[in-house]
Amino acid sequence: MDLGLTETQELLKNAAREFLENECSETLVREMEEDERGYSPALWQQMAEQGWQGLLIPEAYGGAGFDFMDLTILLEEMGRALVPGPFMPTVLGGAVPIIAAGTEAQKQQYLPKIASGESIFTLALTEPSARFDESGIETRAEVSGTSVTLTGTKLFIADAQVADFMVVAGRSAQGVTLAIVPTRQPGVHVTPLTTIASDKQCEVVLDGAQGELLGADGAGWEILRGVIRRYTVAECAYLVGLAQMDFEITVDYAKERVQFGRPIGSFQAIQHKCADMVTDVDGCRFITYKAAWALATDQPDAEAALAVHMAKAWTSEASRRVVAHGQQIHGGIGYTRDYKIQLFFRRQKRGELAFGDADYHREIVAQRIGL
Repeated sequence: MDLGLTETQELLKNAAREFLENECSETLVREMEEDERGYSPALWQQMAEQGWQGLLIPEAYGGAGFDFMDLTILLEEMGRALVPGPFMPTVLGGAVPIIAAGTEAQKQQYLPKIASGESIFTLALTEPSARFDESGIETRAEVSGTSVTLTGTKLFIADAQVADFMVVAGRSAQGVTLAIVPTRQPGVHVTPLTTIASDKQCEVVLDGAQGELLGADGAGWEILRGVIRRYTVAECAYLVGLAQMDFEITVDYAKERVQFGRPIGSFQAIQHKCADMVTDVDGCRFITYKAAWALATDQPDAEAALAVHMAKAWTSEASRRVVAHGQQIHGGIGYTRDYKIQLFFRRQKRGELAFGDADYHREIVAQRIGL
């Protein structure tokens, strides 16, 4: 296992950092919290021109044909800049399942529009039970040929308010079934929710919504297993970038903030907190890259699954420690909405809970090692 970056990956990382430093400012991040869309169409199109939405999509469908490790590196930079909007829902919740299970006609129809930034997708998985496993799917799916009629409620659906399509998980007589559902139809009702991170999560009520079968009837969970693993590692990568930037801001502050006649970074208590922060950040990066490598190189299923659950269990808690230290070192100003550091604290909470918190993944790790 070699987790060092290739020349192409270094170029991707550096280009992404330069682009986001110029185009995704703190001001934009704050504006998108107040904007009902939650994203900047101009930035979205610029990202598409960089080839980001199509990074995983094969060249035959208008994409770049890169692998999941490359996407992980890009998402770390996006977490560093707190990029708002439906990038992960579109790429992980839309492109990935269509690449994995779509018919040739579906790939031709949807993938080029994802790559060009024309279409926004999201994954409608979780329901009021807030479970991430197969038993949590209760939405009713009635399959007739390639058509699917869906009835039920989906909860905490990212960016559904701007999505053109949703990949919806429902339960038919054959088992969990996936459908591509146009969002703008009478049978789909989207209600934005209020969240601590001021991100855009929604309740989606499906009342006879019409969709197109994705994969075979009853084969949805097998498809979702791979999607969820990649989405989970994507959330870890975003948290790595977020934690790295939080650490850098905090160290700079500790060097500049003077108390009792000297920089607070000269005090041992602050030094030890910063040492813990950088240790946690590097630990998060290593375990996330290891999981991404396992998925990108198609390692054995049991090995890849264990790596993913370990990464999310560790990264969820370690990134929380990082942002908590960051606020504590800043003191009272670190808790005010006017100061940048609180943005990282709030966004970390969203990522920590996405696709299961540390306790959820620790339990699965314990089961997989025979306990």
